[in-house]
Amino acid sequence: MPPESLEKIRQQFDHAPYPNVPLEESPRQQFNLLFTHSLVTPHYLKHRRVIQPQGRLILDAGCGSGYKSLILAEANPGATIIGIDLSEASVNLSRQRLRYHGFEQVEFHTMLIADLPSLGLEFDYINCDEVLYLLPDPLAGLQALKSVLKPDGILRTNLHSAYQRQAFYQAQALFHMMGLMDESPEDLEIDLVVETMRSLQNHVTLKANAWHSIYEQQKKGILVDHLLLGDKGFTIPDLFTLLGQADLELVNLVNWRQWELPNLFQDPSHLPEIWQQKLPTLSLSDRLHLYELLNPVHRLIDFWCVQPGCPTPPHPLQSPNWQQSTVTLHPQLQHDSIRQALLTCCQNATPFSFSPYIPISAGSPIPLSSSQAAALLPLWEAPQSITAIAHRYLSLNPVQFPSLAPMTLAIATDHVKHLITQLEQSLYVLVT
Repeated sequence: MPPESLEKIRQQFDHAPYPNVPLEESPRQQFNLLFTHSLVTPHYLKHRRVIQPQGRLILDAGCGSGYKSLILAEANPGATIIGIDLSEASVNLSRQRLRYHGFEQVEFHTMLIADLPSLGLEFDYINCDEVLYLLPDPLAGLQALKSVLKPDGILRTNLHSAYQRQAFYQAQALFHMMGLMDESPEDLEIDLVVETMRSLQNHVTLKANAWHSIYEQQKKGILVDHLLLGDKGFTIPDLFTLLGQADLELVNLVNWRQWELPNLFQDPSHLPEIWQQKLPTLSLSDRLHLYELLNPVHRLIDFWCVQPGCPTPPHPLQSPNWQQSTVTLHPQLQHDSIRQALLTCCQNATPFSFSPYIPISAGSPIPLSSSQAAALLPLWEAPQSITAIAHRYLSLNPVQFPSLAPMTLAIATDHVKHLITQLEQSLYVLVT
């Protein structure tokens, strides 16, 4: 039997498994979600290699209704997915979902994160999404997850932002005082929240900041915002303290391109003098903390972390032999519909961009000219060396514009390096 606080949470998710996604809905075309849940993405960021998912063991800790388990299975073909959750209703729905979509290399268990060592397994990748901030002791939960992570494995988890969700924490405190969170909230408590918020004057701060008419049509959202048992908020300093206590190291935030501090300014290339002086001296934790103080728009502090003592290798593009580096298209872009869209842009001489397919890692959009796009077409068949791409680029661009001077292989190679560097920053391509 879980502790009393976890028992109430179990009852809440038995009543309303989360996320509330229809059984038949497939993430197969949701390239952004598949990118986030692919082992390839964080392994490349940390280890500078393109990992193959076949035969890997993946844990979905707090699998809920199984939709994230389904995404993990789609994003990592050939991997075995193990899902656990404290809610038996959620676990049963997860089994049903994965079976419906034809995945057989899956197991689901009704159990607590604290009991994970009893499985006797170590995992290449652990996904613990929307769970850690609900645990009575997040540090103990993080330590339990670390205990079943392989030495070179990667853990993805997240914390609720204290700044972004401040209004909801006020609402939770209010409804806790009103007795609506003494037990696991159900339909009656939801209706009482609606009645309260509907009756408040519109200028009341809590209503203005923590209420929207959509809650009256989609009342289950109240359970995950206004009546979420165990919900706690964290800051970036809290994150780094937690990682230090658990003896884990940050790889990066999952949406790292959306936490870039200079982009908050009207002209990132001409910052105020104090920021020009200060930014180069700041640690990563300080840069991220300044971002959340200025612009707390991210509900989740979503991150990947690893066991300590795994240094990240030097970047291949900084090697003396960078021309021989291998360029691989990210697996979640190796889809025929994306290749066809690129071909259409080539045929119509219109720009192409990967950003609409994987916006989570996009900084500024990178529009590719038709000749740049055409130079990348072989990546849908197999990885290519930068030199091979440069030869193709040269054949497509025999002269330079606007001078019409002959294009040389050296100039073509420099153009390709610049393009690959831009695309690699968003992990549209991977360089090894």
